[in-house]
Amino acid sequence: MYTPSRREFLKSSVTTACSTGLGVCGLAELLAGSPASSGVLATPPPAPLPIKKGVLLEMLPAKLSYAERMKLARDVGFEVIQAPTTPDEREAEAIKKAADAASVRIDSVMNMDHWKYPLSSADPAVVEKSLAGMRTSLHNANLWGSDTVLLVPAVVNPQTSYRDAWTRSQTQIRKLLPLAEELKIVIAIEEVWNKFLLSPLEMAKYIGEFQSPWIQAWFDVGNVVLYGYPQDWIRTLGKGIAKVHLKDFKRKENGYEWVNLGDGDVDWEAVREAFRETGYSGSAICELDGGDEAYLRDVSRRVDRLVLGRT
Repeated sequence: MYTPSRREFLKSSVTTACSTGLGVCGLAELLAGSPASSGVLATPPPAPLPIKKGVLLEMLPAKLSYAERMKLARDVGFEVIQAPTTPDEREAEAIKKAADAASVRIDSVMNMDHWKYPLSSADPAVVEKSLAGMRTSLHNANLWGSDTVLLVPAVVNPQTSYRDAWTRSQTQIRKLLPLAEELKIVIAIEEVWNKFLLSPLEMAKYIGEFQSPWIQAWFDVGNVVLYGYPQDWIRTLGKGIAKVHLKDFKRKENGYEWVNLGDGDVDWEAVREAFRETGYSGSAICELDGGDEAYLRDVSRRVDRLVLGRT
C-alpha cells in the first residue's frame, strides 16, 4: 500500500486549499488539526506475519477430484496443503500430480497410525505397525516435496504409564531418525489430548533430549486451551516449532465444542503477538470441519485477520 511522505502530504494539502478557496486561514486550520502539523505521526500498523496459510486435504470437498480440490484450495487463498498418510502408491502419485498442476505445495504429512498403534505400546507388533506407518509417511513426504511429518508420539492410558510412554516412544522415534535424516524431513511432535506432554516445558524437554534437528514441535493452537495458554506455549517452544495447526475451542456450561476461528476462547491477538515475537514464519494449517467454496473462503479470510494480521 502506498503511503505519502510528510512533504507530499503538505503539498497536497496546499493544493487542496487553493482549489477549494480555503485561503491562508483555512489552510492553517486544516493543518492545525493534522498529525503531521503537530509533529506527531500516526504509528503504522505492524506488517502482516510471513506465515503460510494452509488447509487439510480432508477439509476440501471429497466429491471433487484431487485436481479440483487442489485448485479450489489455491483459489480461496491457501498456499499449502497437509495430506494424510497414503499407502497406495498410485493414489500418492495422483495427489502429487494434482498439487503440481495447481501450483500448491503439499508441505506436510499427517501420520495416521499413531493413535490406533501407539509407539508407547508394550506390544511389539503394535509398535512395528506404528513404525511402518511412519516410514510410509516419511516416504510420502519425500515424494510430495514436503519437509515435515506430524507425529503423535505416545498415548498414556491405564496400561501405559507416563514414564513408560516417555521412554518407549523416544526409543522407537530414534529408530526413525536415520530415515528422517536421509530424506531431510522433520518429525514434528504434536501436543494432543493423549494425556502426555501436558506443558510447554515438558514438550521442550522431551524434544530436546533427542538432540537432533530432525525432531521438532508441531504446535496446535486449539489443543492447549483447556489446560494452558497458546501464547505461552509459542514463546516457550520458540524456534523449536516446525509447523502449526489452527483451530478454536469454546468452553460451555456443560462441556465444550470445537468452533471456527474467532468463535471460541483463543486470544488471537495474543497468539499473533507471540508468533511475531518468536519470528515464526512457517505454515499455519487449518484443522477444521470441511465445507464448500464459500465456507473455505471465509476460513481463509479469518486466518488473514486473526493470525496474519491482514486487514
